[in-house]
Amino acid sequence: MKRKELQHLYWRAGFGSNSKSLKTLPKSREQVVENLFKSSKSSTPLQIDMSFMDGISNESLKNNPKFAQELRVKSRKKVVELNYAWVNQLVQPKELLREKMTLFWANHFVCKDNNVVYAQKFNNTLRAHALGDFRTFVKAISKEAAMLKYLNGKQNRKAKPNENFARELMELFTLGEGQYSETDIKESARAFTGYNHNFNGDFRFRKRQHDEGLKTFLGKTGNFSGDDIVDIILEDRQCALYISKKIYRYFVNPEPNKKHIEAMADVFFKDYNIEKLMRYIFMSDWFYQEENIGAKIKSPIEFLVGMVNVVPVKFEKEKDLLKIQKLLGQTLLDPPNVAGWKINKAWIDANTIMVRLKLPSVLLNNAMISLKEEGDFNDNFRKKFFKRNKGKLPFKVLPDWDTFSENFKFAKTENLEDYIIQGPVNKGTLDYLETLNKGSKRDYCVQLMSLPEYQMC
Repeated sequence: MKRKELQHLYWRAGFGSNSKSLKTLPKSREQVVENLFKSSKSSTPLQIDMSFMDGISNESLKNNPKFAQELRVKSRKKVVELNYAWVNQLVQPKELLREKMTLFWANHFVCKDNNVVYAQKFNNTLRAHALGDFRTFVKAISKEAAMLKYLNGKQNRKAKPNENFARELMELFTLGEGQYSETDIKESARAFTGYNHNFNGDFRFRKRQHDEGLKTFLGKTGNFSGDDIVDIILEDRQCALYISKKIYRYFVNPEPNKKHIEAMADVFFKDYNIEKLMRYIFMSDWFYQEENIGAKIKSPIEFLVGMVNVVPVKFEKEKDLLKIQKLLGQTLLDPPNVAGWKINKAWIDANTIMVRLKLPSVLLNNAMISLKEEGDFNDNFRKKFFKRNKGKLPFKVLPDWDTFSENFKFAKTENLEDYIIQGPVNKGTLDYLETLNKGSKRDYCVQLMSLPEYQMC
């Protein structure tokens, strides 16, 4: 495989690459792709300290409202801690492709919960099924405590069905708009009655609250359960087509290619195996075509994690990590609504583009972009800068330039843009790059990350 193709693959299957890692990869596409899947066979759950919940039961909270409120406050703070843990797992993943797929599914099966126990459990369900059987995945999601709360599944009872989950199951999770009727929503909601969970977030089926009557759904009639509804939905090739299109727009190109998406749907519809679908994509010649390289605007998380993968940074205050996510417009575990974040061009507006262009210099070079012969990283300059700006830096971070130097030791400074920038660079930018001083690889790296072209992957 060519270097550009490898970089493209690792931006789609992960968060970029460096010259050192590229040197170690096999030459054949088959082996590179195989290694990606092999290294993601297992799943490392996201885990934070939950000891504050030890010994607590639903009964103890009912009898002590003040304590219950204190616990809710603690839980919300723990959700922020879970956010940090997730970002760190994206930066240093044991299973790269699985983590990237988990990020994708989090914006597909969108859910939000301030109960950190349920939020962590839901996130790990996404991770566990990220490359598995889509049928099993959807059924597992329908029984998650966080989803049951988020889409009112607990209020869905025989006497008074709640249609929220049934509607979003078809509109957002499996079929897309216009592929079902209002009657289908009402009938499928009846099938999911009785879904509930216990205090710990484990699924519980309340048989007395379940509607045992006949339901007619998508042209079929029977005493359907929630699992039956999922099975019937997946009998429709539209489901395979809908998911394939969404995966194509995220992993290949935001502009859909009907021919390629139809081919993906053919593969997926056979058995709804997510791994087989992703393997088909990464092995296809069309995936590596020029039109797909650098065609996608990085999501805020892809932008941040990709930047930290080039130059590792340590935040003095973890809360700054949350501030940056908010500034960029994507805070993990806090989606805007059930439809999730819109992708590609929706990531960029007048405010976020300025933050993006400035952030590399803020994090890596104390808000300075060097055009100096000696660079901004000589000791005298740094001492003067810190003295002049003491206490005024927006974020206190420690960049690991030694790791950067090691990872990019095979890349010449004048060729660094070949590793940092994906896709085409316009003539104006090329002319600008010619004017920049390349005496310092560090400075040049910051300059490259501050370009509009760095927003693409």
